[in-house]
Amino acid sequence: MKLDAWKQAFFSERMPACSLKGHWVSFRLVDMAGNGKAYGGLPFSVHDSSGRQYVGKLNGEGFARLQDFYCGPVVLMLDDLYSGTEEPYYQLRTRRTYKLPITELQIRAERTFFGSADGKRVEGGAAYQEADGFYQVEVSDLVRHSAHLPRPASSALRPKRHALKMMADLGFGPPQPSLVGIVLFPNKHTVLEVRPLRALRPILSTEDGFCALNLYQLALFAALSYCDFGQAPVEKPLDEVRFPLDPSVGNLFAEQLSVYHEAWRIDPKQSHRFYPIYEDIPYSQRFEILPFDPVLYPQNRPERNEEQEHPARLHFFDDEKFGTDTQAFITHHDQIILISVRGTVSRADVLRDADAHQVSFDDGVGKAHGGFYQAYRAMRDFVLQYLDQFHVGQRIVICGHSLGGAIALLLAEGLRRAQDAHYNILLYTYGAPRAADSEFTAGASSLVHHRIVNHNDPVPSVPAPWMNTTAKLWIPGAITLFSNPLPGGLLFAAGLVRVGGNPYRHHGEQYHFMPITLPDGSHSSVLWKPGCESLQEAGCNRALQLQGDMPDRDNVLRQLFQADQHFMTTSYIPAAWATLRRWQQTLESEGSLVTQREFELLDRAFEDMREQLRAKRRELALRRPANDRSHEPTDALNAEIDRLHTSRERLASLRWRRLQARDVYGSHASSAHLQASLKRWFRHRENRQPAQFTSVPPPSQDEQVRVQTLDIDSVV
Repeated sequence: MKLDAWKQAFFSERMPACSLKGHWVSFRLVDMAGNGKAYGGLPFSVHDSSGRQYVGKLNGEGFARLQDFYCGPVVLMLDDLYSGTEEPYYQLRTRRTYKLPITELQIRAERTFFGSADGKRVEGGAAYQEADGFYQVEVSDLVRHSAHLPRPASSALRPKRHALKMMADLGFGPPQPSLVGIVLFPNKHTVLEVRPLRALRPILSTEDGFCALNLYQLALFAALSYCDFGQAPVEKPLDEVRFPLDPSVGNLFAEQLSVYHEAWRIDPKQSHRFYPIYEDIPYSQRFEILPFDPVLYPQNRPERNEEQEHPARLHFFDDEKFGTDTQAFITHHDQIILISVRGTVSRADVLRDADAHQVSFDDGVGKAHGGFYQAYRAMRDFVLQYLDQFHVGQRIVICGHSLGGAIALLLAEGLRRAQDAHYNILLYTYGAPRAADSEFTAGASSLVHHRIVNHNDPVPSVPAPWMNTTAKLWIPGAITLFSNPLPGGLLFAAGLVRVGGNPYRHHGEQYHFMPITLPDGSHSSVLWKPGCESLQEAGCNRALQLQGDMPDRDNVLRQLFQADQHFMTTSYIPAAWATLRRWQQTLESEGSLVTQREFELLDRAFEDMREQLRAKRRELALRRPANDRSHEPTDALNAEIDRLHTSRERLASLRWRRLQARDVYGSHASSAHLQASLKRWFRHRENRQPAQFTSVPPPSQDEQVRVQTLDIDSVV
């Protein structure tokens, strides 16, 4: 390309650069405290206007000086790849797929820290005064491949990209397909303040034991599964992807936590702020959203059409192929792989919920709910392909709400039984219905499953143990019932009643939210286990005369009027938060799991329930005909009264149980970084509740009136 006439005085066709030499440049890399020691010894390269390359290493203070190069600006790069064996960097650089081009600069930046708790920069840092030029730069400014790095934070002191583009247009600097490097101007000393590569990571316990930390954190992630992934463009991206939608799965992990922002929104209409407990970690140890770089990864190239890989396809499952509309997301770091499965939203979900016909669980033993099993099979390969690429021994933590909890159970058991995989599974579910029969439940007894249930949530009551429901029968039967009662009733009953086979059973260890009203009129709940806490557990279970494995509760129609007890943002998340705060306070005060005051409040509720049952028993006795010898209704009421008495005694035993740090924080109880994470969490006023009895935050007016989907099984 011919040079314009005005350039001819300075440039020639052979060498478009000034022939004059003798100029100098100096520069220094510093952290946010103005210290350059973190970058001492780093190799660098500088390209002058002739295209000539100069290499060297920064001194112990992160300083370097070059002299006698060709006149004009120069381009600085620090692109040398990391060659060590330190984990997790070595594993990320050498893994089978999506090997990351981790540089020495990146590792140094991951070992620096922010000067403020919120990670925000201040203009004019500690090294500002020493420089002729001062820039606040990112690692991505100085390396060639940056798709795996966070997006640059806004700053008025960012390097000007137009200078780099001008030099590239003139043919200056290193040959490259994209604009890379920082332009340094001659005869000046420039200070580059490198933004720390730190990220926020929600902390999760990897221990088998139940803890309040996981109860709360996984409730948030179970709710997040209802959001979209949020990638733009959604399909067939060309050169880059973004995640502008807030809230969304991609936005949380790729856009907010990766740049050290404390995100809290997991529902578009959420008003109350529920912050996860975050820890400050090196960027490479965050929950990863895989990079999209068609230059570096052939599987990302658009010409692959339907086989093109991108973050949405790798991390997000939204099934349409099999018509199940199952939705889930998966992500990971070096210790945990997290999977969250969505509950009922669409019409397809509702129809699947209703299909309670039992089918063989081919990946294990027993039989499963037909609709839930179909959804599990739809997403099974998606999860296995991800694990095949990125599982290197991490604990697999799975969570799900409602229908998502049922699917999560089948997925967890299927993964546990996967041949030669040796997956270590930890499962938390919220308001999940029964998913399989007693044979499945017995066969999955070694699967660690903590099952959370709200007292008046109707969904865990279904399907009933006696049901073997086929939607093809009971739905037409229910419709016919109103026009032709006799055949319609027979068809309806044929669809509901199990003929042969084993009864439905719940799996896992149940934790029960019992509602209480505090003295000031606010509401809260106490978390306890329906099973006995005392040494007489076996005897208590016999005394309970359990029918099925759920405590008897209000009839279904009444429960439907309390359907808000099933939803995450208005019920499970507030109750989980209140439990975490109560247990934190109990741990600090060295009190018991259930205080005397809480026991008194619950005892009052038990007494009210007992009195209602006694009144019902008296009513039935007055209505009984003189010649009626049946005592079944009265016997059932007597048994329920006895169960309430036993439950009261079981709850009373919790007044003497003391909490340990592991009950609250699990594997993080002895972590050196726990207190820093809690300090960050308590900075938010929403988490500073001084009351002795932490109340459940009331839902906003929008949340109260918002229509939410309820599983059709609850109607059945």
